[in-house]
Amino acid sequence: MSDQPDAIQALTERRPSPGEQFFPAFKVTPALEKKAKELVALYPEGKEQSAVLPIIHLIQEKFGYISPESIPWIAEMCLCTPIHVEGVVTFYPGIRRMCPGKWHIRVCHTIACALSGAEELLPYICEKTGINPADMTEEEPIAVSPDGVWSLEAVECLANCGFGPNIMINDTLYSQVDKAMVDKLVADYSKKVKS
Repeated sequence: MSDQPDAIQALTERRPSPGEQFFPAFKVTPALEKKAKELVALYPEGKEQSAVLPIIHLIQEKFGYISPESIPWIAEMCLCTPIHVEGVVTFYPGIRRMCPGKWHIRVCHTIACALSGAEELLPYICEKTGINPADMTEEEPIAVSPDGVWSLEAVECLANCGFGPNIMINDTLYSQVDKAMVDKLVADYSKKVKS
């Protein structure tokens, strides 16, 4: 049994995802350690914990998300506690605690995009990708398709308010998205999985 309080244990427990097949499992390699040390070296002595967020971004980019196994290593690299790292991970909504699908779709649902049709896109994207909308909860805002190819997340703002509704697939922004564009994007990205 863990020494951690139940609330902390719930935040750090492993959340399996079908998307894991598209990302390597967290593993400390010489290249990863070298890059992390370079990031830590950017900050003055005694301020090493300032590198927590840059290292989190590095790990999420390589492994898809911040796994519970990576948290103690990040803490060790930044000379801080695992609870400090967990606090950063749980504070920022863009940091994932569950592995996304190969193609991670973020749908802006703030007022500008909602008024231009974003709320209708969420269930339609679920239908087209096989994602169960009930899997998106406040505790776990990402839902992943059973095949692990797709994941979906409603986000606050994609900073393109005048051209909504907006979605991002991984790091590519799409504006003025309607159902026809969703059909085309799903078809195009599905071909990329097979190739």
